[in-house]
Amino acid sequence: MKLTYQPFELALRHPFTIAKYSRTSTPIMLVQLEHEGQTGYGEASMVPYMGENPESAVAFLSKVDVGQFKFPFDFGAIVDYLDNLAPANPAIKAAIDIALHDLEGKLLGKPCWKILGSKPQLMPPTSFTIGIDKPEAVLQKVKEAAGFKVIKVKLGRDNDKELIQIIRSVTDVPFYVDANQGWTDRQQSLDMACWLQEQGALLIEQPMLKTDKEGNAWLTAHSPLPIIGDEAVQRLADIEQAKDVYHGINVKLMKSAGMFEAKRMIDKARKLGLKVLIGCMSETSCASLAAAALAPQCDWMDIDGPFLTTNNPYRPPHIVGGTYQLSDAPGLGLQLK
Repeated sequence: MKLTYQPFELALRHPFTIAKYSRTSTPIMLVQLEHEGQTGYGEASMVPYMGENPESAVAFLSKVDVGQFKFPFDFGAIVDYLDNLAPANPAIKAAIDIALHDLEGKLLGKPCWKILGSKPQLMPPTSFTIGIDKPEAVLQKVKEAAGFKVIKVKLGRDNDKELIQIIRSVTDVPFYVDANQGWTDRQQSLDMACWLQEQGALLIEQPMLKTDKEGNAWLTAHSPLPIIGDEAVQRLADIEQAKDVYHGINVKLMKSAGMFEAKRMIDKARKLGLKVLIGCMSETSCASLAAAALAPQCDWMDIDGPFLTTNNPYRPPHIVGGTYQLSDAPGLGLQLK
């Protein structure tokens, strides 16, 4: 087994602005694992709020003994091994996990989605994200979302209604809302949820601070829209508390440390009666296809990373009418340029 990696700066099509910060690019670590003539590809997307960067990724990778990875892979043992190397660092752990899943599929001659038990016919449409911006930029982003059946709108500032009204002036497509912890008042949040439902919203992600469990639980109890925990739900251990606070959870591979734990999170959420949105960070086709392999097991999908960037190093995922088309190719189905 051979491990190689390289940093990559993923450029965004527009400045990406949410409730608390803005950025124009995202540092990525591209990982490859080679074994028996096959190569598995993985990716770590290191967005600012998660606390990882290229230096921390290299430091972690330098500790990894690839001799620990024996085919057929015991992913439970691998997750434990990586977690014991260092706490946190979920994105770079996800890169290794994704590469191993891609490699496993190629060694077995099977697509990852089939190994994971997904049914392509159940694939939900992916949303296309529109970040907070000036009116003319928002209208341009809506044009770029043409062909997608759902959009996702970032809110959490004092002009939330204005932003929705701008979007509604040119499209009536249904939308998800992500407040990114930007709301603070319970009653105002409920009033906004009721208004958003009238405008065609389908769900609200992380409306208030992740630490405000009582506030989020109160809103969940009264909201006409599903309230989804995102920043509050990072890994498997967080789901037990989430069931008393939210209607559902947002699973992201960069939070869950990869596909194996993401699958476990989806299964546990189902057992607890929670809805599941599978999402992404700013990602290339690599991590996006990894998440798409699990998407048919979820209620909603927000895997739009490759469509919001300008220098994706791989071929874009194949979508029709805003819906991913899973490939029968072994592994992730990732295509090199």
